[in-house]
Amino acid sequence: MKKVSLLKTSFLALVLMPAVAAAADRVGDFSLLDQDGYHHGMSWYDDHQAIALLVQANDSDAAAVPAFDALKAKFDGAGVEFLMINPMGRLNREAVQDKVAEYGVDIPVLMDDARLISQALGVARVGEVLLFDPKRFTVEFRGSVTAAEGAIEQILAGEEVSPALVETSGMAVSYEAAENVPSYVADIAPVLAEQCATCHREGGVAPFAMDSHTMVQGWSPMIREVLMTRRMPPGQIDGHIGEFINDRLVDNDDVRNIIAWVDAGAPKDGDHDPLALLQWPESKWAFGEPDLVLDIPATTVPATGNGVFVNVEVNFDMEEDRWVRGSQIIAGDRTVLHHTVNRLDFPGESGRRFLGGDGNRDKADITAYIPGDTPDLAPPNTGGLVKAGSVLKLNMHYTPNGRETVDNSQLGVWFYPLGEVPEERMSGQCACVFPNTWTTIPANDPAFEQTASIVIENDAHIHSYLPHMHFRGKRMRFVADYPDGTSEELINVAKYNYNWQLSYTYNEPKFVPGGTKITATAAWDNSGQNPANPNPDRNVDWGNESWDEMFFGAVRWKDIDQGGED
Repeated sequence: MKKVSLLKTSFLALVLMPAVAAAADRVGDFSLLDQDGYHHGMSWYDDHQAIALLVQANDSDAAAVPAFDALKAKFDGAGVEFLMINPMGRLNREAVQDKVAEYGVDIPVLMDDARLISQALGVARVGEVLLFDPKRFTVEFRGSVTAAEGAIEQILAGEEVSPALVETSGMAVSYEAAENVPSYVADIAPVLAEQCATCHREGGVAPFAMDSHTMVQGWSPMIREVLMTRRMPPGQIDGHIGEFINDRLVDNDDVRNIIAWVDAGAPKDGDHDPLALLQWPESKWAFGEPDLVLDIPATTVPATGNGVFVNVEVNFDMEEDRWVRGSQIIAGDRTVLHHTVNRLDFPGESGRRFLGGDGNRDKADITAYIPGDTPDLAPPNTGGLVKAGSVLKLNMHYTPNGRETVDNSQLGVWFYPLGEVPEERMSGQCACVFPNTWTTIPANDPAFEQTASIVIENDAHIHSYLPHMHFRGKRMRFVADYPDGTSEELINVAKYNYNWQLSYTYNEPKFVPGGTKITATAAWDNSGQNPANPNPDRNVDWGNESWDEMFFGAVRWKDIDQGGED
């Protein structure tokens, strides 16, 4: 099952921060998805005076909801954001969607699948209202909807809230009783090794190495913060939709254990340190020595800067055309190479865009470099062609690390034996918007949307998706409209981050019947609330530069009627 698992009964004893019992207790920033899969980070609302959170549960008295909605209407535009939060653990979202429709209100419900945020907030009863300061990350008030009205007025007037606590009588919300601090050796280190250490190691792209308890303990407050805000692991998607090899999600139980361990002081138990014993493969290549190794032109990366993007070319100086089974880019300096975007041109081809594709199913797909990702060999009897004299064009993204360095990366390629031609091909197409159909993103628009569609003509198995936007990219969702009139959401990249150019591959390829239409819907945050936005006052058009925008929703699949295996 996917990594957003049902809460287990094993070792869920928590030593989380104590329940908030008074005003101005600091909770910290946090992020959750709502019942419709949209991302809400509290720091994004820091242009508001307060966030009003109503505790919601499907099986409770809903009397507080109409009053809360009336409160929302009264303070519309006054600098207060109104949300609900469901503290009951991982639920069927459709049930919550149905309940909200029954309420007849337009208020998002934050789904606290791990029950971690609710406990940190000190949520105690259904129907209570919490007023959260999105600048200081403190709870300024808790009590009934009726009492919240006066508290909001005090906050908007710049006054101290009094009373800050008002007793409520809704259904009690209970949590697992605290018993034992999670074990560093048994519960914490294995998760960090699996989820984090590939990048967080000596010479890795991450800013520190998780190679000992001492190191992790020193960074434990930051580890707590990035888990609460879902910043790490990077590139997380919506775990309620699809099952992917690289969803970048950490199990709810594991997140709760790590937070509890950090809040207990990040202690060490046992007589050995699993992180200090980690060993990394001596061979840099995933599948043994490649059949062909090509040097990527060296790049000098400066010591400082926000990011360096370099376009380079690699020539396939081969005497014969070859069919490719797999490929891999090895970073010359993992501390600075962040990712690559690749495009293969056959002899005589030029002028195409990165990621756009050209519809040639025979052409090989050369794997891009993404920290922490492992390249895949093509399915049996499946491959793509590299013609002699082809050129691989790469866009290399570097992140300076405080010292000037030279990156000497390499490309390795594994071929089918000479003369052997695989019978099957991967297919790919981009649900894209190009300049001729682009709609200008208005200045200061926090969620401007555009859509693009493709049709998969034959019965097929979808293997992966790759979303691509620039600094203003906010989210991208892919939906299938099937020939029988039904539809299904395929993947929800709920919080897109341009810094991580990730593709997402199914655990098992996803069957779709011929004639399925895939629609990608992308949204951009061109507001001042987007910390990555170069200029929120600018109307933004399509462009190659990072301060312009793009929309690529690439889909890779394999037609079933080719006579081979997936």
